[in-house]
Amino acid sequence: MPRAPEPGFEDRVRESFARQRLMETLGARLVRVEAGEVDVELDVRDEVGQQHGFVHAGALASILDSAAGFAAYTLMPADAGVLSVEFKVNLLAPARGEVIVARGRVVRAGRTISVVTADAFGVEGGRETHVATFTGTMMTIQGRPGVAG
Repeated sequence: MPRAPEPGFEDRVRESFARQRLMETLGARLVRVEAGEVDVELDVRDEVGQQHGFVHAGALASILDSAAGFAAYTLMPADAGVLSVEFKVNLLAPARGEVIVARGRVVRAGRTISVVTADAFGVEGGRETHVATFTGTMMTIQGRPGVAG
């Protein structure tokens, strides 16, 4: 089990997510925050689509990165910031439905580096289709001006 979160972690995650302009532009919502776990939802709309009518891979990668990164952030010190170091996304099926949900999870929370995963599902009529999977590495940043929260 990952380390225990510091008090107030959910408020810190929600506040930081709200400052992400790309998530705002995409219309993504932070829907669940637990220790080591975060879910982000994205409504399927033309504005996040590609030429064949599916959700664009860039939009998928963005919500997966945010879900995984904020999952890592839930277990970081209160004065820390989180930055992606690297990630890989596998697209498994065309991303479509009413909404896409990205579920980020911490595999291992280290002092400086955390390993994370996330999975994206297209949801239509209550039925989920696994559309993408993500693995990544997130870094805990402390003591760097402008990189907190």
